[in-house]
Amino acid sequence: MIVSNFEHILTHISFSVVSIVITIHLITLLVDEFVELYDSSEKGMLTTFFCITGLLVTRWFFGGHLPLSDLYESLIFLSWAFCVIHIIPYFKKYKNYLSAITAPSTFLTQGFATSGLLKGMHQSEILVPALQSQWLMMHVSMMIFGYAALLCGSLLSVAFLVIRFQKIRIIFDKSTNFLNDSFYFNEIQYITEGKNVLRNSSFLSSRNYYRFQLIQQLDDWSYRIISIGFFFLTIGILSGAVWANEAWGSYWNWDPKETWAFITWTIFAVFFHTRTNKNLESLNSAIIASIGFLIIWICYFGVNLLGIGLHSYGSFTLPINN
Repeated sequence: MIVSNFEHILTHISFSVVSIVITIHLITLLVDEFVELYDSSEKGMLTTFFCITGLLVTRWFFGGHLPLSDLYESLIFLSWAFCVIHIIPYFKKYKNYLSAITAPSTFLTQGFATSGLLKGMHQSEILVPALQSQWLMMHVSMMIFGYAALLCGSLLSVAFLVIRFQKIRIIFDKSTNFLNDSFYFNEIQYITEGKNVLRNSSFLSSRNYYRFQLIQQLDDWSYRIISIGFFFLTIGILSGAVWANEAWGSYWNWDPKETWAFITWTIFAVFFHTRTNKNLESLNSAIIASIGFLIIWICYFGVNLLGIGLHSYGSFTLPINN
């Protein structure tokens, strides 16, 4: 009972802190960025990291196994993985924009994990025979780290696409307005407007420069994080194949989870192919990564809704109100 209450406290502290971090980011979107607010959000993510770490260590110590046996524990571990991805640039003293992605991701995954849908999984239980193996830590942890990194990288690609298309739309609108002005304004008005354009040219060029820098940073960070996630995903699939051979006598059984994991791996393999092909732009790889974002959620969460296959122990059933 004491352990359950302690876990409950840590869960609510971490959930409340990450909610405050999201609120801080919303404030910085409405007003100019403050250093104090930025530092507060960084400290908030560190607090969330330590709270979730304490929760996982507690379940590990009293449960006797790494807390990865069901959907609830894997979601908590996924939230922890998001925090790990966030704090790595923090300790390297880099300007960290990842909290705009990692904080909402942590909030949503932990919010669903602590919701009423998974209430029956909150108590740590004895592992089912299929999970009583030394491969549990290796396979599941690598897969979840891979999911977390790929999700963050894919969201950065989505942000890249939004800013890129917004830039294209702005250029198109400006060109349209220029053509309209050319036809409907006389020479005096054109000269007046020319002076205004010269007056604001430095501001616009500076604004476009920072927008270009942001696009390049998003593309670079997306590639780096997806590379890390793809490595973890590959290790997770290979270790799962070895574990499957020991448990079921076959390296691959085309289970729904295995099939979608292979589809996910293939999608991001195509992503790297577009990056190495100089004839293809970053825009194409960003579109593929955005598609991969949906594929990951189908692989990780959507398959659990089916409740069938060799990975059915990670599924859950929706509560039915009589």
